[in-house]
Amino acid sequence: MQADLHDIGIIRVFHAHVYYDPAATRDTAAAVRDEVTARFPVRAGRWHDVPVGPHTQAMYQLLFAPDTFATLVPWLMLNRRGLDVLVHPDTGFPRRDHLVHGFWLGRALPLNADRLPERDD
Repeated sequence: MQADLHDIGIIRVFHAHVYYDPAATRDTAAAVRDEVTARFPVRAGRWHDVPVGPHTQAMYQLLFAPDTFATLVPWLMLNRRGLDVLVHPDTGFPRRDHLVHGFWLGRALPLNADRLPERDD
């Protein structure tokens, strides 16, 4: 049984994918992004106004260290302003990280699993 356990030390960083509608909620997404980057030590990724990779909706990504999780994620829970957010670890196994180890704030949106490699190169 213990062979199935993973050490949390394999988590390199966390990702929070913040989804939005470019025509309707981009301003809301920008406000959330501005608040997050002002309050937390995160790296904000590029805006993707069209689907990219496994993501079927416009989004941007926030990268943050494991020691930021305990404050950033509760803040997003309370302040995501109705946007849907996928939070997942980066352990070097993208498919498992997105589909098995991640969780959603708001609605769970579809992901294109075939665009997620089993492991990083």
